[in-house]
Amino acid sequence: MGTVIGLTGGIASGKSTVSSMLKEMGFPVVDADLIAKEAVDPGKPAYHRIVEAFGKEILHPDGTIDRGKLGNIIFNDSGKRNTLNGIVHPEVRKEMIRQRELYRENSLAVILDIPLLFESRLESYADVILLVYVSPATQLERLMKRNGITKEEAEARIRSQMPLDEKKSMAGAVLDNNGPPEDTKRQLMELLKEWNIA
Repeated sequence: MGTVIGLTGGIASGKSTVSSMLKEMGFPVVDADLIAKEAVDPGKPAYHRIVEAFGKEILHPDGTIDRGKLGNIIFNDSGKRNTLNGIVHPEVRKEMIRQRELYRENSLAVILDIPLLFESRLESYADVILLVYVSPATQLERLMKRNGITKEEAEARIRSQMPLDEKKSMAGAVLDNNGPPEDTKRQLMELLKEWNIA
């Protein structure tokens, strides 16, 4: 049975970069965001329940869910946001566990790529938790640059998540991603060796 590594970070911390590095090394990656997107595809159980709860006006003409319209509804109404999460989250968790068990059989390690791992209290899904960390100043700068947004907009998005410094104290291992990607990769290789999976 392979080791299950819970990979997490914060917005613009470089988690996706580390996830790509692990993929390139041949480790299977279970991507929570991708599973969440697929969970609401037409025909899936969550899709029918979302249409039931929010009405057909949230659909595109082709029958797919208009994420923009749904987003506008839930961002301004915590009750409706909880309704949506109550529909989508159980489906996502079920699929994550299914994939994790499937890959665990034949791999030294399986990566669970979960952006909001701590916020969603999914620590028990992994054997070890790896946090991709950057300083608050680096996070702010990278987010503004990446998304082409103002300092105020970037700060609001960062504030919507648990601070990286708080996550740091909860993680089993931390990758410092303040420097160049080569430096992060070197740290990653050292960790994998330490865990006997490199």
